[in-house]
Amino acid sequence: MIEPDLTLNPQNANTTVVVGMSGGVDSSVAALLLKMQGYNVIGIFMKNWEEEIDGECSAKKDYDDVVKVCRQLEIPYYAVEFIQEYQQEVFSHFLAEYQAGHTPNPDILCNREIKFKVFLAQALKMGADYLATGHYCQTKMVDGVQSLLKGVDGNKDQSYFLYTIKDHILKQVLFPLGGLVKPQIRQLATDFNLATSKKKDSTGICFIGERDFREFLSGYIPSKPGNFESLDGQVVGRHHGAVYYTIGQRKGLGLGGEGEPWFVTSKDMEQNIVYVVRGADHPSLLYNSLEATELSWVDESFSPKLPFSCSCKVRYRQLDQECIIERVEGDRLWVTFPTPQRALALRQSIVFYQGDHCLGGAMVAKT
Repeated sequence: MIEPDLTLNPQNANTTVVVGMSGGVDSSVAALLLKMQGYNVIGIFMKNWEEEIDGECSAKKDYDDVVKVCRQLEIPYYAVEFIQEYQQEVFSHFLAEYQAGHTPNPDILCNREIKFKVFLAQALKMGADYLATGHYCQTKMVDGVQSLLKGVDGNKDQSYFLYTIKDHILKQVLFPLGGLVKPQIRQLATDFNLATSKKKDSTGICFIGERDFREFLSGYIPSKPGNFESLDGQVVGRHHGAVYYTIGQRKGLGLGGEGEPWFVTSKDMEQNIVYVVRGADHPSLLYNSLEATELSWVDESFSPKLPFSCSCKVRYRQLDQECIIERVEGDRLWVTFPTPQRALALRQSIVFYQGDHCLGGAMVAKT
């Protein structure tokens, strides 16, 4: 395990780093590490969502925590709002995808369109040399290209969510936590008595928080009850609306009876039917190929020699899987899997790796 770098480098005093601070322990420790290393650090809280949860504005609480940490570290702090940009570039696409029956990942879009685009531009406008975030990933210069690498902590690695960030942007970004594991982060926060040291990690989609997902989504996409059906057309139950379910889902179906658990295998959006099968390894849940679009390589000049063997993830936290990129045409590519992959959902990302290097990824368009 690599020890955190707390070495003061006087030369860093001439380098200004804006740290995106969320009010959580990770970004707090990112700011701490950079301050200890001698950088001129500025903390900025980014507000992307305007809503009260249970009568309490979570953004206000988070900003209060940012203020406390920045005062402890004796660094300046500011707040910026990108609510309109987030609505237009992230949330509107999120709703459109669900209405089409897909399973989008807004974190990937938020990183590309907000954090490493408009937020980075704001940081540079403020005189920053770098933008730093609390993501668990790393960068490394390889042959003049700033490569994206997995974080050392395999349980927290977030390279999957950053595959759309190009190398010329990564040259302006620092990831102070990439070489550390979560227990080290918590220990550092405790050792320096940071206000966020005992704060619980946030989970799930940022604008939903701890709320029930279906309840949140129903506020934007009205419920439309329909049938759960087996593949032979037998009605086995009722659902709240096909938009609320994703391929491979087991929990929250409300289906019982004798036999193995039910899993969602496909959806007919026009008929509002959700098809289900029994058993996690039912053949209809397994795929040996896919077609993907919106291809994005970290190194824009990368052109793999086909067929190209590498590893991939078709969902976050999945162990690396073997795959072969068979064909590439423009921003579209075709992939096969030596071992069939389970429950591929349309508009989820497939992200490619060579060892710890994140090469890029694309959006699943057809299975």
